[in-house]
Amino acid sequence: MTASSRSGCEASGGGESLLKPDAPAVKRGAEEMTRLLAIVAKLRDPNGGCPWDLAQTLASLRGDLIEEAYEALDASERGDAAGLAEELGDVLLQVALQSQIGQDEGLFDFAQVAKGIADKMIYRHPHVFGDATAKTPGEVLRNWDALKGKEKAERKSALDGIPKHAPPLHRAYQLQKRAARTGFDWPDLGGALAKLDEEVGELREAIEGGKREEIMGELGDALFALVKVARFLKCDPHHALERTNRKFERRFRVMEAEITGSGKRLKDCTLEEMEAIWNRQRREDKAAGGTENGE
Repeated sequence: MTASSRSGCEASGGGESLLKPDAPAVKRGAEEMTRLLAIVAKLRDPNGGCPWDLAQTLASLRGDLIEEAYEALDASERGDAAGLAEELGDVLLQVALQSQIGQDEGLFDFAQVAKGIADKMIYRHPHVFGDATAKTPGEVLRNWDALKGKEKAERKSALDGIPKHAPPLHRAYQLQKRAARTGFDWPDLGGALAKLDEEVGELREAIEGGKREEIMGELGDALFALVKVARFLKCDPHHALERTNRKFERRFRVMEAEITGSGKRLKDCTLEEMEAIWNRQRREDKAAGGTENGE
């Protein structure tokens, strides 16, 4: 940690400088956080606690942490402020509960979790808490990366630190971003598109060859190349695919409802009949103002 960062920590040690300009809101948040931690501690109390909470482990809650984060993301994408506040509460519960489990097992506690991220934020924002300057978001990110590099000096590869269990689409995006920082990247979108065409061609050849392992390999390469195109277009592939998922689901449900409403079953319809409804829905979406490309 730099001298300027240390001085920032010390200046904020009592909390006073961090309680401005919205001190009442910060104080209310601290009070409610204290109440939440007390509730979670009671739930985990061997004498009178909740059997379900007592049965949980850090391993058993892995899926819950991911699920709650996805539900918060869904609320954010819907623009549902009240829903987002509720879902963020569920995420916060996971932090509190897992911290309590960590404390019960003698591994770590909430104070350690909170202190770690607070110290990190002060260290990585020397332009706020120290003497450094950063006048644009780009300068902030460059400073952030440099400071992060000093913290993670033990890492041997530019790719170290990307979560192994991240969803494959997100992981591909992050791997490419890290590699690009070293200069290992196409110079422009044209190179990325040409690579995509090349990979799609190799996928076609693999399909013609009929060997499953080769098909799987080439399909992965084509998807990876498509992620690279998305990156050059400054489009998060996860968000792009999720928009298409929602669009497909909505249209399929419309088609399904129309067919079943007429007294028929989908399996009794021809592909042409289903496509006629689907294409009409596409036209209606487009006429309604561009929902052809998303919700």
